[in-house]
Amino acid sequence: MKIFICLYLLSQGIYSFSQNRIDTTSLRCSYTYTYLKDTISKAQNEDLLYLQIGGTKSKCYSYYTFQSDSLSATQNGKEIRRQLFKKAIAEAKGTAPQGGFPYKRMRTYVYKNYPQGKMTITDGISTQDYIYEDKLNAQNWLILDSIRTILNYSCQKAECNFRGRKWTAWFSTDIPVSDAPWKFSGLPGLIMEIYDKGKQYHFLINGLEKIENEPIIFSESNTGNKKFEKTSRKDFLKAQKRYLMDINGYIELETGIDLGSNTSQKVMRYDLLELDYK
Repeated sequence: MKIFICLYLLSQGIYSFSQNRIDTTSLRCSYTYTYLKDTISKAQNEDLLYLQIGGTKSKCYSYYTFQSDSLSATQNGKEIRRQLFKKAIAEAKGTAPQGGFPYKRMRTYVYKNYPQGKMTITDGISTQDYIYEDKLNAQNWLILDSIRTILNYSCQKAECNFRGRKWTAWFSTDIPVSDAPWKFSGLPGLIMEIYDKGKQYHFLINGLEKIENEPIIFSESNTGNKKFEKTSRKDFLKAQKRYLMDINGYIELETGIDLGSNTSQKVMRYDLLELDYK
């Protein structure tokens, strides 16, 4: 079934948004992204991020979210997604399905140097997608003498404090591109691994490949009204925190649907990647 999905996406052209092409990929990197979504239960989540590096711009996003969005972009894709979800429910035998169908994970798409000298971020909360600009090369790095090897590349250590977290990065000047997963950049080489203190958030490269003629596209919204609502970074983070701490209340306010005041919610504590919104 996974092969069928890939063939379907290729036949439809997952890069078919040619009118939104912003650059061409020269290097594609993939990262395993692990994070503690709930700091009470310590439940760990995992994602697969792609970093497309072009001539002047780059794009970082969740492969699984992109897969889900691509299927949702067409009627045939929606039907495939529905059938996979139905199959996963049947196989779960009365429990919550844990996989086997495309679903969104990290909804953040990061476009570096777009517009020039800045970043454009798209993200989503519930049924609404948002867009905002952010600073490029916002980290103030301290490069250290420690050396280690990742994927047979010699890597050097660097540290920074960024928006409420202390980060440790390992970068390689053997790959002389100043880029990284998520919003990180600004070092004289590709960041191969980066994690915060306590490793609540951890990005680790698992592959890189030189690419030709793969467009970097600006992905459209496929959620709700299929339009991005313009916001600021801090306003988005505040709304995201409110949503995570009271999902039922947020949905009731957003949709007007009464979910019932007695609807119980599991007590959870969420820490966002960026903590400077307070």
